[in-house]
Amino acid sequence: MSVALPELIQAILRDYALPVFGHHGVAHWARVLENGLALAPRTGANEDVVRLFAVMHDSRRVNEAVDHLHGRRGADFAASLRGAWFDLPDADFELLYQACALHTDGLTTADVTVQTCWDADRLDLARVFIQPRPEFLCTDAARDPQLMRWAVGRGAQRVVPALVAEVWHIRLPTPREG
Repeated sequence: MSVALPELIQAILRDYALPVFGHHGVAHWARVLENGLALAPRTGANEDVVRLFAVMHDSRRVNEAVDHLHGRRGADFAASLRGAWFDLPDADFELLYQACALHTDGLTTADVTVQTCWDADRLDLARVFIQPRPEFLCTDAARDPQLMRWAVGRGAQRVVPALVAEVWHIRLPTPREG
């Protein structure tokens, strides 16, 4: 894959409709990325797809509440950026598209890369006061109690991973901007 995530994220944010640090914004994307990269070595998932899913899956939400079509819009947006902002082989892009389009449908059966993407997102549900339940996770790796405590705790505390400022070059809000 050839993609520079900081530049891709800036392209995504140009038309992003929600607050950058809202429930579905860049801190969430970064936690999903870190969750996915923690899972991928254990599941065998394609890390390129996991990385792109993390920043694309909620990129076209239009509100912070119920937005049933945002996954499909994110998948279509990824399709519009393919070739200009990133390259993936067709089979890998199909996994990315499926992961984005269906990530809120509650499914648990799919290719292991898609499952890893869904688990990476579900492990961050505590940010919106939902405790992830093991029976709704797709992989044994995501159901590991130690990994769950780590990921769920970070979501509940709304941790902003260092990569947001240090790698993605997004200025963190001051407490007054908050």
